[in-house]
Amino acid sequence: MVELSLLQHILAILSGAIIGFALGLIGGGGSILAVPLLLYVVGYPNPHVVIGTTALAVSANAYLAMIPHARAGNVRWRAAITFAIPGALAALCGALLGKLVNGHKLLFLFALLMLAVAYFMVHPSAQRLMKPSQHAPALEKTALLIGVGTATGMLAGFFGIGGGFLIVPGLMLATGMPILNAIGSSLFSVGTFGLTTALSYAWSGLLDWGVAALFIIGGVLGGWLGVNLATRFGHHKNRLNRIFAFIVIVTAVYMLYRNIQAFHH
Repeated sequence: MVELSLLQHILAILSGAIIGFALGLIGGGGSILAVPLLLYVVGYPNPHVVIGTTALAVSANAYLAMIPHARAGNVRWRAAITFAIPGALAALCGALLGKLVNGHKLLFLFALLMLAVAYFMVHPSAQRLMKPSQHAPALEKTALLIGVGTATGMLAGFFGIGGGFLIVPGLMLATGMPILNAIGSSLFSVGTFGLTTALSYAWSGLLDWGVAALFIIGGVLGGWLGVNLATRFGHHKNRLNRIFAFIVIVTAVYMLYRNIQAFHH
């Protein structure tokens, strides 16, 4: 693994804090910044190790964030587990595929996914296209949970992300549960998908445990601050979403620019 300087250690903790802060403040999307932060702010050179390491950090932060949601009764465990188990198996397959793809090509595709995320964050109408199936039969709901969980897990594993921005609408689509329950329940899948991906990368020697620990420490601190601010400034959620989407777009364009040469060979 790469030896980091003292400055890089500090930047890793601060990057983890930014991710935790974003997750706590707007309830998702923080993991989408983890890869570019570790690559371009901390300056870690290996894209595959970056993906494996951030997957572990995102997993730990999601499980920690789930605790207060579970205490508040926001986690619907049956739906969460039904969604997470096939999703975790798919995440394993996705991670195996991701490791086979050239690191810079993977980052280019990841940047395209970031642009799609930004679009969904600023266009709530895109999310409203999915009508929650509140009165669908139980068997249909279960089949939908398994199908959407599998597709989301595959993407999460391939890109090494938690996938919370896909899981929340996926749970609402499959079960018709309210958004607060979907956010609380999604964290179980985010943690499980991230852990599955991280273990797959660790098995291949593509995970820096020390850097992951720094990101997790920062994430705990940032998450605590983000949750506190979210409760104080909850009525500005749409403005926060727009600011965050803007940051994601700028980061994605930079990643596209940095990695497009991978397709010229």
